[in-house]
Amino acid sequence: MNKTVIIGGVAGGASCAARLRRLDETAQIIIMERGDYISYANCGLPYHVGGVIPSRDALLVQTPEAMKKKFNIDVRIRNEVMSIDREKKVISVRKMETGEMYEESYDTLVIATGSSPLRPPIPGIQSDRIQTLWTVNDTDRIRMAVQQQHAKTAAVIGGGFIGLEMAENLHHAGLSVSLIEAADQVMAPLDPEMAAMLHANIRENGVDLYLGDGVAAFEETDHLVTIALSSGKKVEADIVILSIGVRPNSQLAKDAGLALNERGGICVDDFLRTSDASIYAVGDVIEVEDFIFKNRTMVPLAGPANKQGRIAADNIAGGREKYEGTQGTSVAKVFDLAAASTGANEKTLQKRGLVKGKDYESIIITQNSHAGYYPGAVPLTLKLLFSPDGSMIFGAQIVGRDGVDKRIDTLAVAIRLGAGIKDLKNLELAYAPPFSSAKDPVNMAGFVAENVLRHLVTFADWDLSKENKDAVLLDVRENAEVAAFALPRAVHIPLGQLRDRLQELDPSKEIITFCAIGVRSYNAARILMQHGFEKVKLYPGGTRFYQSLYPQSDSSPLTVESVSDTGDVKK
Repeated sequence: MNKTVIIGGVAGGASCAARLRRLDETAQIIIMERGDYISYANCGLPYHVGGVIPSRDALLVQTPEAMKKKFNIDVRIRNEVMSIDREKKVISVRKMETGEMYEESYDTLVIATGSSPLRPPIPGIQSDRIQTLWTVNDTDRIRMAVQQQHAKTAAVIGGGFIGLEMAENLHHAGLSVSLIEAADQVMAPLDPEMAAMLHANIRENGVDLYLGDGVAAFEETDHLVTIALSSGKKVEADIVILSIGVRPNSQLAKDAGLALNERGGICVDDFLRTSDASIYAVGDVIEVEDFIFKNRTMVPLAGPANKQGRIAADNIAGGREKYEGTQGTSVAKVFDLAAASTGANEKTLQKRGLVKGKDYESIIITQNSHAGYYPGAVPLTLKLLFSPDGSMIFGAQIVGRDGVDKRIDTLAVAIRLGAGIKDLKNLELAYAPPFSSAKDPVNMAGFVAENVLRHLVTFADWDLSKENKDAVLLDVRENAEVAAFALPRAVHIPLGQLRDRLQELDPSKEIITFCAIGVRSYNAARILMQHGFEKVKLYPGGTRFYQSLYPQSDSSPLTVESVSDTGDVKK
């Protein structure tokens, strides 16, 4: 009878234990968990803080009693593993309630110790008013500060997934919120121009957003924390939430002599075995293979951790299952928007030395979430990165109010199965007016990417400062649209008049075409190119995208209504 001891529960450890029991009814399975809970929905914690998920019990996926009854698994909460003796194949365990020490033997060991929030050595960071959100107990402390201590103001440090979700939920709970991010953008998996849409919406929802400004020091005075920023600015808050990244909980593995990478992640092979064949490791604590470029990396996500736990169980039971890499597919709700990504972003491509136009291509399109004539359609913006021959999709990002998740999932599957641009064109996706359009946004991404590959269109950079300063900006929208928002220094010729007014344009100059979302400007570009204009580019996403990047106080607010294929607003 094989005896498997699993250190840590939650995503990786609990899924490994349950799968192993389904495969082997005779195995002895023990889970050691130093916390109070064996399996909980950590991704739901911010929503419990904000009251969106009112029931605390709804977050508890499994209890020790349920695991014992359903799976015959020996779950020992508040038992902390202190050391691993690989030679004797025993672990040393401390009962946290009594301090008593004991040893437990194993045939196979699984390390699923996860990760912990970073608390860098910033002056004043040890204040009790500075919290992290990672466990159910953390949630209880924050809810107590909000509900019983009547906190009115909050500062969230860090604009990653948890930071954004906490900012939204604290705002939902009625607090005045400041969000502070040392980088120039929130949500690192997105490229800057995609994150800019989130910045605008965060501010529209009344959150004070500080970008490119890190924390220099904290100071607790009376019942407030004063946060001194690198710029010299100061922010005051009743409660501070730290969300600036995580570190792997790998000290146990390090002390046992297991191989680690430079970031402290446990090195594992394709079968999730560590440098000791009797010890597996899963979840946030391990390094994984990047699915796109095949290098080693670390991606702390719940979905991959669950899959890794299942694969480790299969292999412990005698299988030969491989973990075939992480592509980082993720989605987050950020106030009114959803933001999602899969695969590599453009920042990553450039860090690897890839050059746009030579080693990769990029498109940005704006499409409706479903048929524009059916009520409730709203725009989404999709960015696609692909190889110059169209055979490989490097990654995708989407920001919008609806339909974002199913499109990123479709693209994630396409990437996982090795699809190229031609395959996106050919995908046959479900269509009915309430759900999509006859040409789904994923299909449209394939069509537009193919146009780029066939040199039917060239996209300008979203940042016009990187373009030729003498380029002519040609706005082909209708008069009413220009009256609502006039593109600075643009020449205005409506698309329907363009053929008759070509003489007003200089064929020797570079021309960048604009419309509301890119459809008419593409038609304009094709007209110009077939009339001898050789330096024609299309601005990605149209004036709608431009407005999200460069909001102007004297222009009309960006509408959330659907946009038709002609770019006209549907009221």
